[in-house]
Amino acid sequence: MAAGATGDQVRELQARLKQLQWYAPDINGEFDDVTAAAVSGFQEKRELPATGEVDQVTWDKLVAMTHTPTEDELNNVLTAGPTILGPGDTGDQVRELQARLKQIDWYSGDVTDTYGDTTAASVKGFQEKREFPATGEVDQRTWDKLVAMTRTPTDDELNNREPENNGGGAAGLDERCLTGRVLCIDKSTTSLRWVVDGEVRMTLDVRFGTEETPTREGAFDVYRKSRDHVSSIYHTPMPYAMFFDGGQAVHFSPDFAENGYNGGSHGCVNVRDRDAIASLFDQVNIGDKVIIYWS
Repeated sequence: MAAGATGDQVRELQARLKQLQWYAPDINGEFDDVTAAAVSGFQEKRELPATGEVDQVTWDKLVAMTHTPTEDELNNVLTAGPTILGPGDTGDQVRELQARLKQIDWYSGDVTDTYGDTTAASVKGFQEKREFPATGEVDQRTWDKLVAMTRTPTDDELNNREPENNGGGAAGLDERCLTGRVLCIDKSTTSLRWVVDGEVRMTLDVRFGTEETPTREGAFDVYRKSRDHVSSIYHTPMPYAMFFDGGQAVHFSPDFAENGYNGGSHGCVNVRDRDAIASLFDQVNIGDKVIIYWS
């Protein structure tokens, strides 16, 4: 198959690529530029000749890595999977569900161990936003998406307790973060802590670059700030950018806010809480330290 082809086999190709997240649009049965780019990416990842055309080796590899597409998959129909959590359920997993929803502002009450009307409404809203079947019940697709967008809840979050230090804990801080003014960024915990003279003033969730474009580790300084920055390379918005090493910066990421950890940056440190980074941006000065490390 190659550019210009149409029909059921192209539909199957697109559906199989979609299973591996190489193809994102609706399946249309047309071998267009988007399909060719998806094929080329798949081939390059597997060290096959990246022609963007499907030969037998490419097809055999793709078939081996995927399942036969269902009629719903071939026709862009999402159906709800079996319920794994729903109204009337109780227990620790319900508590975790509510805590994760609360992290991304879909649940606002106290975390409990009961799946009631409020939880169902929160789940339904979360599903509608992502164009999933809006049942108000949690299937595997819903749970996987929620987990990808959130972090494991802390014991405080699960039990409605305020942290002892509103800025977050100091455990695991690199020793270079203990003096002066520091953006202390821990890859192990995917967190950024704003530390002043050893006191944690603020803690934010962050994500990093992909394997192809990793976020560099080491000691740096903030050398430039740009409140309404737009990338000159990727032409994407980078609000509240604080540059620390070449083109790498700490900045707000709409994609991180929408898709959570199901993705990555081109090397920057992404923040998903816009209000928090707006506040941090106003506190950080040119010359403040940036420490990026594994704890």
